[in-house]
Amino acid sequence: MLLAEQPWPTIDGLSRDTPVVIPIAAVEQHGHHLPVFTDSMLLGEIVRRIEAELSGQVLITPLQWLGNSHHHMDFPGTLSAAPRTYLDLIDGLMEAMLLHGFTRILLFNGHGGNDVPAKQVTFEVRQRHRDRSDLLLLSATYWSLGARPWEGRGDLEQHAMGHACEWETSMMLRIAPQLVGDYAACETIEPGNPFLPASRGWITKDLSAIGHIGSPQLASAEKGEHLLAAFTSDAAAMLGRMRHWDGVSWEG
Repeated sequence: MLLAEQPWPTIDGLSRDTPVVIPIAAVEQHGHHLPVFTDSMLLGEIVRRIEAELSGQVLITPLQWLGNSHHHMDFPGTLSAAPRTYLDLIDGLMEAMLLHGFTRILLFNGHGGNDVPAKQVTFEVRQRHRDRSDLLLLSATYWSLGARPWEGRGDLEQHAMGHACEWETSMMLRIAPQLVGDYAACETIEPGNPFLPASRGWITKDLSAIGHIGSPQLASAEKGEHLLAAFTSDAAAMLGRMRHWDGVSWEG
């Protein structure tokens, strides 16, 4: 069920155990060949598929397109909220649904730069409501829910999400090919080893002068459908676990 399309009495009539999905994405550069709305479009497509599969079983808020994208600000067209502002923004979205009585909330992320803030907010909100034992507060990034899409397609070269890469370019070829530029002319830009296992502070231009990271030239619409189906399946499974949570257990 899409929250944006309902009158408030319909929302008020839902069980407060209904999982609430808050999609969070971004508007930021995606190399020379993909539009700046790529993250929001891809997450929006996965959310659309989830809603079609789980109609009436989950409540989905409007997608939040403003993300934490400061590392892309060297590229015109990127829009970004400062990190603390962004934390407060998604904190407020989660608190609004708690105020309305909902107890099972998923911050569902479609942009790498939102991953750490979403985890931090989920942790902070739980501490603020530490006297409650009925809350299930989660954050998850759609490509990190367990899918190993390369195992189902031997022609997928990448085994991890990049940026405007084989994966994202393939999915965009599937849902909006008219917006995809000359990806075939791109060259592979490897993410490298930035002092792993430490976590290095970085901006996109440290890795890529033109904005993409990975191998967009390997993309295809067929790969894109395979990826979208895998990520949708993962998300639906997680929401199923949320729906069937007994309201008390640590595990689910």
